[in-house]
Amino acid sequence: MSTPISNLRSLPGVKVDNFGFGMEMRRKLEIEVMKGNMAFRDAFHAMLQSVQMPLADCLRIVQDNIQLDPHFLDFYYWAKRCNIPIVVLSSGMTPFITMLLESVLGSNPENIYVVANDVEPHSFGDKTTGSGWRIKYRDDSAFGHDKSLEIKPYFGLPSGNCPLLFYAGDGVSDLSAASQTHVLFAKEGLDLVDHCRERGIPFIPFDNWSSILDTMQGIYEGLSRAGITGYSNVV
Repeated sequence: MSTPISNLRSLPGVKVDNFGFGMEMRRKLEIEVMKGNMAFRDAFHAMLQSVQMPLADCLRIVQDNIQLDPHFLDFYYWAKRCNIPIVVLSSGMTPFITMLLESVLGSNPENIYVVANDVEPHSFGDKTTGSGWRIKYRDDSAFGHDKSLEIKPYFGLPSGNCPLLFYAGDGVSDLSAASQTHVLFAKEGLDLVDHCRERGIPFIPFDNWSSILDTMQGIYEGLSRAGITGYSNVV
């Protein structure tokens, strides 16, 4: 079985909307990606480059302004008890994600693995000297981090060895992964739901982690009664 955590969509939103070129421009770029007119990696790079402030300040702002869904803690402890690993498969950047997880769950949270982009030094021209940064993409795909590439190897395993994979997402960075999982949770009212409906991709709508936990507990208990074991996780 595989499980989802939030893709932490709000991390870049806080920075871009309040300290970059704003929500209106961010939304325009997201729509262009949805229409296929722009690569996600280019749109996301433009968003982050509009936030010209030192990395330490960005980390502090995120830490002060972002909170995980409170129901995710219930999900985390349940998955930990059941030995179900959680993978944060994100288009965001590892320093931001690990900082947020550690601030909520404590240092080195167990049972959570982060697979994301990174950051690297970069000058903001005359505005900074040595404290600038930019995103360092994980791969050369149009997404910068093609999440489907992290999932596909599981489906190449011999019959009976592939874990049941669950994925939870909400936005344009999740488009490539939407059809590459056994069970997809898509957050209501956001872009991934529209994408799935347009393409006929089955999904379970969710509003918060309470409903995801209820669904996964039901599946887990049913499989356990049937004597089926072997669980994994993708977010």
